[in-house]
Amino acid sequence: MKVALAKQMHEIDKSAVEEFGLPELSLMESAGHRVFEAVKNILGGVSKKSICILAGSGNNGGDALAAARYLSNAGARVKIFLLGNKDHRTASLNVQMRILRGMGVELQQLESDRAWERLQVTLRFSDAVVDGILGTGFSGQLRPAALRLIRLVNAAKKITVSIDIPSGVDADTGAVGEAAMDADCTVALGLPKIGHYICPGASYVGKLLVDNIGLPADLLSDEIHQTLVDDELALTFLPARPKDSHKGTCGKILIVAGSRGMTGAASLAAMSAMKVGAGLVTLAVPESLNPIYEMKLTEVITAPLDEVKQGIIGGDKASEKILDLAEKADAILIGCGLGRERETQALVRKIVAEVDKPLILDADAIYPFNGKADDLKACKQIPILTPHLGELSALLDIPVEKLRPALVSEVRRAAQEYRAVIVAKCEVTIVGYPNGEIFISPLGNSAMASGGCGDVLAGAIAGLMKQTPFAPLTGVWLQGTAGNFAADEKSEGLIASDVMEKLPAAIKKLRAIGYQNS
Repeated sequence: MKVALAKQMHEIDKSAVEEFGLPELSLMESAGHRVFEAVKNILGGVSKKSICILAGSGNNGGDALAAARYLSNAGARVKIFLLGNKDHRTASLNVQMRILRGMGVELQQLESDRAWERLQVTLRFSDAVVDGILGTGFSGQLRPAALRLIRLVNAAKKITVSIDIPSGVDADTGAVGEAAMDADCTVALGLPKIGHYICPGASYVGKLLVDNIGLPADLLSDEIHQTLVDDELALTFLPARPKDSHKGTCGKILIVAGSRGMTGAASLAAMSAMKVGAGLVTLAVPESLNPIYEMKLTEVITAPLDEVKQGIIGGDKASEKILDLAEKADAILIGCGLGRERETQALVRKIVAEVDKPLILDADAIYPFNGKADDLKACKQIPILTPHLGELSALLDIPVEKLRPALVSEVRRAAQEYRAVIVAKCEVTIVGYPNGEIFISPLGNSAMASGGCGDVLAGAIAGLMKQTPFAPLTGVWLQGTAGNFAADEKSEGLIASDVMEKLPAAIKKLRAIGYQNS
């Protein structure tokens, strides 16, 4: 499924009307009926229920009024409150108003103190609220009346269904100003929007329902370069393993990782590569730590490296051995718990510049390029970077508070400018490719805010490099799915090894989806 920017969705709606001849009122009717169904489902029926309808002056308000009619016809007691400039009402919204007035339904404009008092009384006795105040065109700061209304509804703590996006959330960035509607359910019209997935906006969405409202299918895929990493897309990720496979054909992976006090990161990455089906994994580690890994890891080959100090790799001998090992590898992962000593950073830069194999750079292997992202262009092959927001902020030399509201555009720009695949980790995972394509994965959960989960992802991506051309996306899907399985059992007590242990179950689920759809 594609994920739309607000402007793209506006153009889709416009094309549906102008090129396909689909009346705007028809789309509004479909939207209203879908919102009606959402309210009915969440309440378990609407007959004799009191529903407060809030409508702005745009077509989002028109969708709310269409929903109000369906609710009224189903036996609900609807109270409608209008916000915004009367002169700015759209033609379709005015049509919906005339129909409701013809039905004898009262519409109250929120202008006078008396109207606001009536709203407060209505909210007190309402079973649910329909939020059609602002749509995807909103950005910036709320006007005083809209801010007042949103705060009143949030304080009332009623079941709230938002239309398209909760009022106050920027559809393109997820940014929120002083307040946003705290929805229990959001009905996305046509396609989901970026703001549904990125915080803080994502925190206000509640359950997300997506409905195409009858828009022509071709319009929902053309010229949109953001895609949701969902089960349907995941079916294309991982080909069936050939019958004659052996350990040499399933991926020989070299992982350069670990330092004193950070042995766990290397272990998690190496075992995660094994758990997603890599044939052979070699873990190159500081020589003094090698006995730890030989005891800890049964199936992983270990390769001790020269140290510049105890537990820290660096120098010509270490880099030469890594380059020798790389000759036999199908892919190389560098960085998990590697440390940031000056000699280690120099080694990373040397390996990245000289090795001619697929590279995955995580954590401490990204650090040497902070503020020097242009140096990544020297890679002989397109590298895969797996930063969290702090690491991405440092790499691009953009403060986190400025990066977050522009996350999708910055990931896209960086991937194109630095010729890299960027797997940016936050409450969602955003994967940017040098061709400008963006993939957004909502998989995973807040219990995964635990040290080591990023090492699991990096290891999974590395372990998949020989198995699929879509290793970054496959790794993201598998790690997120495994994280959800682990959270079902462990809740907030989840640790990274729990996620790692669920990777085979995630693969099994992926195969099962394919079987069900075959």
